[in-house]
Amino acid sequence: MLQGKMKAIAFSYDDGVTQDQRLIAMLNHYGMKGTFNLNSGLMGTAGALVNGGVTVAQVRPRACEISRIYRGHEVAAHTLTHPRLTELPDEEVIRQVEEDRLMLSDLVGCEVKGMAYPCGGVNYDQRVVRLLREHTGIRYARTTLSTHSFDLPEDPYCFHATVRQHREWPEMECLAREFLAVPATKPMLLTIWGHAYEFDVRDEWDAFDRFLASIAGQEDVCYCTLSEALGV
Repeated sequence: MLQGKMKAIAFSYDDGVTQDQRLIAMLNHYGMKGTFNLNSGLMGTAGALVNGGVTVAQVRPRACEISRIYRGHEVAAHTLTHPRLTELPDEEVIRQVEEDRLMLSDLVGCEVKGMAYPCGGVNYDQRVVRLLREHTGIRYARTTLSTHSFDLPEDPYCFHATVRQHREWPEMECLAREFLAVPATKPMLLTIWGHAYEFDVRDEWDAFDRFLASIAGQEDVCYCTLSEALGV
């Protein structure tokens, strides 16, 4: 594992919205890192969505702001326009992923290697995995499934996170306590994922600040991005 440590904590957030800036400031304060999965074809757009019966803003930063906003964190792909990849022909799957990856690489000035599959439910299959592996520069891809375990993925293109933050908040807190308490006899990874706009649904910003404080500063834990955790 990183820095000679057997435990790592990584955060991953999808869609690239303006709430990311508040989230990044909190992660920076506690010495943590996030992986942010962006749709380059939707940058600069503004809208709203209804989540849990609450309308929240979904405003995406402009391309010229990306390098500044995400400095010190990982930018990863999320496709150009957020389609369900399993419903697209091969050529469009490749285009959506690889053009997004290349555009993001240009914006941040380094190679983008990872991604998160867009949409919920069944958002990837073995065909999509094969296309990513054989026809794009993607080295790992995070799903929307939760394992509730700390094992590293057997296949980096089917990377299931430990827990989804906003829909599994009690589980997240319980798993974090377990992760910090258990002795590490092998590499362990706690991965938490979500969307920054979800903090606005139930105004969970202060609760998240307390959560970060509770897991910060552990001498036996490396706080890293997904690509760092996987060594890609």
